[in-house]
Amino acid sequence: MKKVQAGFTLIELVVVIVILGILAAVALPKFVDLSEEASQAAVEGVAGSLASASAINYAARLATKGQTTPKGSAIAKCEDAAALLQGGLPDGYTLTDDAITADTTVECTVSGKNGKTATAAIIGIS
Repeated sequence: MKKVQAGFTLIELVVVIVILGILAAVALPKFVDLSEEASQAAVEGVAGSLASASAINYAARLATKGQTTPKGSAIAKCEDAAALLQGGLPDGYTLTDDAITADTTVECTVSGKNGKTATAAIIGIS
């Protein structure tokens, strides 16, 4: 009876390991430095929350217009919108100081860390 051995030779195993090493060396840099995309996504998230807060504020002011103490905040410039966020803007973020007239929408620029920017649609209300 002849014994049949099955398995891979040492050369085959080394070739597979070398190929995997080359693939890892090529693919790794694409996954390691995601900080640029993360910074941009963070700024866009803050801009989106500002736009949403502005729309809610506008609706609250409009719904209670004419009352002695209307709900919501008056927004006359982009920087005023920062107060709409709970806790204000995160550290390191700034808003442009553009003036906004009542009942108009202005694109305000949100600047974040690493020089990333995004725009938020802010509705002015008196």
